Amino acid sequence: MKLKIPLAWLQLSREKNRLLIAMAGIAFADILMFMQLGFQSALYASNTRIHYKLKADLVMVSPQAQNLINLFSFPRRRLYQAMNFQEVESADALYAYLVAWKHPETRLNTRLLVFGFNPAKPFINIPEVNQNLDKIKYSDTLLFDKKSRGNYKASIAKIEKGQTVSTEIEGRKINVSGLFTIGASFASDGSLITSDQNYLRMFTNQSAAKVNVGLIKLKPGADPKQVAAMLKSKLPDDVRVMTLSEFIELENNHWAHHTPIGFIFSVGTILGFVVGTVIVYQILYSDVADHLPEYATLKAIGFKNNYLLSVVIQEALILAVLGYLPGCAISAGLYALTRNATNLPLFMSLTRAIVVLFLTIFMCLVSGGIAVRKLNSADPAEIF
Repeated sequence: MKLKIPLAWLQLSREKNRLLIAMAGIAFADILMFMQLGFQSALYASNTRIHYKLKADLVMVSPQAQNLINLFSFPRRRLYQAMNFQEVESADALYAYLVAWKHPETRLNTRLLVFGFNPAKPFINIPEVNQNLDKIKYSDTLLFDKKSRGNYKASIAKIEKGQTVSTEIEGRKINVSGLFTIGASFASDGSLITSDQNYLRMFTNQSAAKVNVGLIKLKPGADPKQVAAMLKSKLPDDVRVMTLSEFIELENNHWAHHTPIGFIFSVGTILGFVVGTVIVYQILYSDVADHLPEYATLKAIGFKNNYLLSVVIQEALILAVLGYLPGCAISAGLYALTRNATNLPLFMSLTRAIVVLFLTIFMCLVSGGIAVRKLNSADPAEIF
């Protein structure tokens, strides 16, 4: 038995230039959707990398807090009050501030997020930080995120050799004597970590009586949601208590709904879908129009409309697959290029690849469904 070649493929492959143009158009639409969805994912992932590494079950912030770079402050005594609850094991202060610092080599200002904490109580699950706690006990000494955006190769090489790199923050000379790894985000070019005492010396507008974040660890067996609800009911309304997952949701919600960038990425994805739909529709409509006499002949010899419709739908599915494959491959390359240039967490995930594949198939099916209306005019009596 010889394998029968589908009529849909024969029609598409007959006009090779048209097929290549259709594949290029679909690939372009897929690349646009991949990049927008990728940037949107990187937006959330880059701005919550710190959150996922915090040593805390509950987080206490000001009710005015919007995200990690807009935290405001609340009275430190709320942490002491939280310690009175038997379910609470510890409640520690964390300071955070987005600051302009001078690049050690170029002397140009760049924005970094500075964290201050008590070195006796590490706040983050990063081994490199916890191995360098003794260094930040020295006056005006900080740790630097070696995955910060920008060219810091010379400074990083010096620090890795045990040397100290000096620069300025807020007009104050500081020393960088250790490294850790987190990465840049859409909010900042990187991070710095120091002790709470160094932090308060650098930023004199920050009072020791007020903190930006409270990190609460619970005793084994305590339910975070129940304890959070209890703290909310007992503490004054000048603090907000939430679980770590709710703190992450607060960050993501800020970028998704309160900044233009989250909206732009969503609109970009929709535009990619619309562009692809229009391109595929034009290709399929032209194909149907060119082969209208052949479709009329098939009708005359007994083929039903359902068969003719299935041919167009098959063409749409073939185009979806042929356009998706190069689009996915090119997008993966663009992800790597962007990741290396910006230090943003931009990776091709299986979930995103499947989502875009289904969007591509749906896009082509919608186009095919619109294009098949032309078949209604394929009347043998009129054509012959």
